[in-house]
Amino acid sequence: MSAGIPDRASALALLESWVENEGLRKHMLAVEASCRYYARIHGEDEDLWGTAGLLHDLDWEKYPDEHPRRGLAELEDRGYPDAILQAIKSHAPERTGVDPDSLLDRVLFACDELSGLVYACCLVRPNGIDDLKPKSVTKKLKDKSFAAGVNRDDVTRGVELLGIERSEHIQNVIEGMRNIAGVLGVRAEDRL
Repeated sequence: MSAGIPDRASALALLESWVENEGLRKHMLAVEASCRYYARIHGEDEDLWGTAGLLHDLDWEKYPDEHPRRGLAELEDRGYPDAILQAIKSHAPERTGVDPDSLLDRVLFACDELSGLVYACCLVRPNGIDDLKPKSVTKKLKDKSFAAGVNRDDVTRGVELLGIERSEHIQNVIEGMRNIAGVLGVRAEDRL
């Protein structure tokens, strides 16, 4: 692990002690994998970026009305780096008043909602994530009744924050999630 960042096993144990819902756990793992993928693309610290993704919704299940403040307080007490705290604050700007600024902030914001849509797409496809293409995700993005909990405006804003084509961002999230497809259960053989 990188200096100053608690090791992944500790972060995962913290997540498991706060989050019981399996779907939320998978969401947090998917966002972690997407952030790690982006860190590799940009030559950034995968552990730092991955940890921000892994713990961004730490308090969502226990304290939804106080999200992300309760989780941030816990992470601050445990000495997590400011970059992680800042990224988590800025992934929910409507709740914290903190807009995504750094590249990590923008990546976390951009991966949060989109990873949920990609996950949902995997579950309705015969081959899951294995042959998923951005075009299929874009089609489902336009269908507001599909994965209705996904905030489409946040997906659009995330793409704008990254300054890349939507299809490129979708492909990056797919690639990140493919790295842990077995854990997420998004391959056809995982659902047999």
